Amino acid sequence: MKTYIPKYVLSVASMLMITFSLSAQKNVRKNIRQGNKAFQEQKYTEASKFYQDAIEENPKSTEANFNLGNALYRQKQWDKSIEQMNHYLAIEKDDPVKMSAAWHNIGNALLQKKEIEKSIEAYKNALRLNPNDEETRYNLAVAQKIMQDQQQSENKNNQDKNEEQQQNEQQQPQNQQNKNQKPEQPNEPEQMSQSNARQILQAIEQDEKETQQKVQQIKAQERQQKAEENRRQNKDW
Repeated sequence: MKTYIPKYVLSVASMLMITFSLSAQKNVRKNIRQGNKAFQEQKYTEASKFYQDAIEENPKSTEANFNLGNALYRQKQWDKSIEQMNHYLAIEKDDPVKMSAAWHNIGNALLQKKEIEKSIEAYKNALRLNPNDEETRYNLAVAQKIMQDQQQSENKNNQDKNEEQQQNEQQQPQNQQNKNQKPEQPNEPEQMSQSNARQILQAIEQDEKETQQKVQQIKAQERQQKAEENRRQNKDW
């Protein structure tokens, strides 16, 4: 048995869906406006919350998704900003200028992360969609200059390492030759052995004894001569 639904019931259901949709869309617009106001006041965390509320009401809101990516960028949440911009690009298919702006912002976030090569590709994607964007063209030139400087620095470092390695290789044979040669002895006095020292000390002591003996002999002779002179003088008296 078939069940028939009266037409007026369908009409009421349709009216409720339309009313709900209009209410949700109104909330989306309200959250976006509040988010934009907070963004202009540099309250980026607060702005992010309003944009997220708008996305919960309408996940395909291109404006809310794009603005959330910008708010995350201003909070230096580079990875989340890139992720949000990629989500925006997945739902935006009609406006090449806005898509170019999203790629531009992705390039900026990658540049902040020092992923220079990826940022260059992002800027190029932006210019493919909007070739007249001078700001993107300037950022691309900056990123390319940074990469060029890095490559030159790396090449210089590699060249310095190669030159240092060559110098070390040239010095190794000379160092080996120096090792094979006997080292020159410094002009230092020879060390005296204990036996030599003892012999010299004994010789000095012997010389002193002999000297003392000679002195005593001379003094004895002098005393003897003096005594004889005295005796002679006494005799004369």
